[in-house]
Amino acid sequence: MTPLNPPSIHAPFARYSHGAEIPAGQRLVFCSGQLGVAADGSIPEDARAQADLCFANIAAILAEAGMTLADIVRVNAYVTDRAHMKSYMESRDAHVGAVPPASTLMIVSGFTLPEFKVEIEAVAAAP
Repeated sequence: MTPLNPPSIHAPFARYSHGAEIPAGQRLVFCSGQLGVAADGSIPEDARAQADLCFANIAAILAEAGMTLADIVRVNAYVTDRAHMKSYMESRDAHVGAVPPASTLMIVSGFTLPEFKVEIEAVAAAP
């Protein structure tokens, strides 16, 4: 992936890229939005723990295609409160590759269960 951060626009506000160019011939994997729920159905209370679990779930999906979190080129994330933004961004920065992917973060009114605080979807690319 080649990050696209033109000098003619404002720099990213955090560790992400404004755009991501994928070389020809790459395979793409689109991950549905993952919530912070473990395989046993447990839901952590903490937003950071939920975000970490979202990325763990995405890692498992990508592994099915022979990819890793380092192959992520695009992240869309949703949090239920502005207070959860920092926890999400810390988790994102800990889990994505050295080159920051394109990223969007939105504050939403809620998810299917009130316990959920974070949802993350991703696109990955690899040969």
